[in-house]
Amino acid sequence: MCHNIIDGRYHTQCFHFVEMATRSVDCLRPDCLFSSRHVHPVGCRNSQCIRLMNQPVKNPIRVSPSNCPNCIHKSLGGPIGHAQAAK
Repeated sequence: MCHNIIDGRYHTQCFHFVEMATRSVDCLRPDCLFSSRHVHPVGCRNSQCIRLMNQPVKNPIRVSPSNCPNCIHKSLGGPIGHAQAAK
């Protein structure tokens, strides 16, 4: 089956993986909905066709000995993933 490869930075202190880029790998199977060689037209309803991708593969292209930005922000008392309101 087709799958995605996620390149990113692995933080050894907090064990988090921060995504940087994603690319797809084509399985080249004619019965895979995500393949460039899929034999059926757009909107395929054939029950024999594969409709799910495999789990993405994490590829650590950088290894950092520090905490990730979210963990650093959290340790400083800030909320994760939310912009702070202007005063």
